[in-house]
Amino acid sequence: PQTGRIEMVEVRRVVEKVEDPEKEIALSEALQYDPEVQVGDEMEFPIDPEGLSRMAIQDLRQILTQRLKESERNRIYNEYKDKEGQVLTGVVTRVDNRGNVFVELGRGEAYLPKSEQIPTERYYPGQRLKVYLKKVDRSAKGPSLIVSRAHEKLLEHLLKQEVPEIAEGIVEIKAIAREPGRRSKVAVMTHNPNVDPIGACIGHKGQRIQAVSAELGREKVDIILWAKDPKEFIRNALSPAQVGSIELEPNGQKARVKVTKDQHSLAIGTGGQNVRLASKLTGYEIHFEEAEISDLDEAIRRAAQEETESSSRAKEEFEKLFKDLGS
Repeated sequence: PQTGRIEMVEVRRVVEKVEDPEKEIALSEALQYDPEVQVGDEMEFPIDPEGLSRMAIQDLRQILTQRLKESERNRIYNEYKDKEGQVLTGVVTRVDNRGNVFVELGRGEAYLPKSEQIPTERYYPGQRLKVYLKKVDRSAKGPSLIVSRAHEKLLEHLLKQEVPEIAEGIVEIKAIAREPGRRSKVAVMTHNPNVDPIGACIGHKGQRIQAVSAELGREKVDIILWAKDPKEFIRNALSPAQVGSIELEPNGQKARVKVTKDQHSLAIGTGGQNVRLASKLTGYEIHFEEAEISDLDEAIRRAAQEETESSSRAKEEFEKLFKDLGS
């Protein structure tokens, strides 16, 4: 039964010659308590709390309180260190006058700095949030938990949550580029020819992608098809713009993309957003060059020309055949 009594013991190490009387006991003296004791063993001696002075009791209380706090801090640190890199759900407890947000995650309080927030969001006490646990460190005040709403991994988690094909590994996320709260581009692919990876992510009437967008402050999420060929990947990443030929510089990750005047502003995007995201997604620094005709139009023209030439040759051969038969 719990009595509320504190039991205290003094621990001393058995030595041949005592140098620290508070921590050591001579072997000759120790043998009087335990005939089987050996040098190096530790012995416990009970302490009567009633025999302690008021000052000693106060010191003891401070030591016990400090040790309990340290134990709790270590427990919380170990618990959340194991969860580093995961997405957790928390509740906003307060917002300081500099706009930094504090989020309760079970037994630990996490810090959501301005740099990790979605700029278009407004936070308030009691608000439930999904956050990415970015970093767990030790500090003088206890475990330091840094969380993020702007990290690419948060978007990846939400897509896995909403799209079963991603969770099951049928559809694979290859790359993500984010401008938090505004727009993101996600490159996906599948090894299953019967699955449309883009359609799977968007969902029926856009329900899946809309659910992800709503969780991120109405961030617009573009799903594009990943391609092994860098040129094709760059072309896909620049959508909805239609671009022409793409040339990759042999030295460095740079691409020169030809684009017609009517597609130029769309390729760049508002404030350069589209090309920034495409560059981040593909890993290429993208430069545009204006063209009179896009590669797509040129390809169509050439295909039509080849078809016409082929038809003309076929007609000539057909007429020649009948001419030979008649002679």
